[in-house]
Amino acid sequence: MTSRNARATARTSSEARAVARTQTLIKGEHGIGTVRRTTLPGGLRIVTETLPSVRSATFGIWAHVGSRDETPALNGATHYLEHLLFKGTRRRSALDISSAIDAVGGEMNAFTAKEYTCYYARVLDTDLPLAIDVVCDMLTGSLIQEEDVDVERGAILEEIAMTEDDPGDCVHDLFAHTMFGDNALGRPVLGTVDTVNALTADRIRRFYRKHYDPTHLVVAAAGNVDHNKVVRQVRAAFEKAGALKDPAAQPLAPREGRRTVRAAGRVELIGRKTEQAHVILGMPGLARTDERRWAMGVLNTALGGGMSSRLFQEVREKRGLAYSVYSYTSGFADCGLFGVYAGCRPSQVHDVLKICRDELDHVAEHGLTDDEIGRAVGQLQGSTVLGLEDTGALMNRIGKSELCWGEQMSVDDMLARIASVTPDDVRAVARDVLGRRPSLSVIGPLKDKQASRLHDAVV
Repeated sequence: MTSRNARATARTSSEARAVARTQTLIKGEHGIGTVRRTTLPGGLRIVTETLPSVRSATFGIWAHVGSRDETPALNGATHYLEHLLFKGTRRRSALDISSAIDAVGGEMNAFTAKEYTCYYARVLDTDLPLAIDVVCDMLTGSLIQEEDVDVERGAILEEIAMTEDDPGDCVHDLFAHTMFGDNALGRPVLGTVDTVNALTADRIRRFYRKHYDPTHLVVAAAGNVDHNKVVRQVRAAFEKAGALKDPAAQPLAPREGRRTVRAAGRVELIGRKTEQAHVILGMPGLARTDERRWAMGVLNTALGGGMSSRLFQEVREKRGLAYSVYSYTSGFADCGLFGVYAGCRPSQVHDVLKICRDELDHVAEHGLTDDEIGRAVGQLQGSTVLGLEDTGALMNRIGKSELCWGEQMSVDDMLARIASVTPDDVRAVARDVLGRRPSLSVIGPLKDKQASRLHDAVV
């Protein structure tokens, strides 16, 4: 039998676990917002960045689920669910949800990625309580009714068709498949016509219950917000929905790597009657937690991140072979991608690919000049700050940081990390990443003889 003292100790321990834990992560100064985090009993994390000088606020909820968490049969379920959470709750119809935000001049939307999903609303600071109530209601009280699943299926199929009609967009899905194959990272976020048609309301409900537990969620708010008020309003909304059931539950840790297989030397071509050929030449990049990502960012900026970049100068400015040419990086929990995109006339695709491959090989072997690196550091620092000039971008930064890294970094620290990148750092990461054998994805009206020559670009 448990003694009176033992029962008291157990009760005290339980009560301690049930107390919300609040931390100040970044102390605002020099115009930078103060970032605070509170973890509620039940494992729900709330992060805010307070900027009293603005009159708007953006409120978002990040879910630790993306298309990477789907089985082949469930491909597209995460995105499908994103649509359905706007279709109605026990308290609001779909029209009630949209009209509530429209009535105050706000905007509301959501997006699904490979490893996370985000729902958000941007409003005047005085309307933040409304945004909190609406978005929390959507995340905790969605009905996911059969008739809504059937109606929204048509909208999603149209979205897939719209993507298929845009080869500049579609080629990125093709490149993911080229690199990862029939792996969750290689499948499209939207799903396919077949998988979307096969998804049922019951399967989506089970997916919802599994992945939208409070321990899988991060609440983020930025702008003219009061952290304590946000915490109280979010807690009230989740408790009203009965979502904070287990006081001892702990937040889900950031996603760990799974050693995803990454391809090299593969070529995939989709023949299509387009005016341009759309190509991506690329190779495995870095995971988002890799400490070399700062040097990789500088390298990417110098190679294809602006009008003064090597690829833009060589392909467009000097030769006029493409209107759009750029490089990019994508980082996941255990791996990443580096790619060079170009859209050009089909007759010039081989010239464009040769120039891009020659530049990648040259930089892998000889590196970039100190002037190029210095210019890229300055460009990356400036674009980082300018990209955080609105409350939506700030909400994205703190929400994604909490979900993916479990920590926050101030803007000053980010700028310092970029500034600390040395030419040797950039040359080392260039040798490692650009020295790998590339893969190639192409969409366009290429003839058989042209297509057979595409393998030359990856040899």
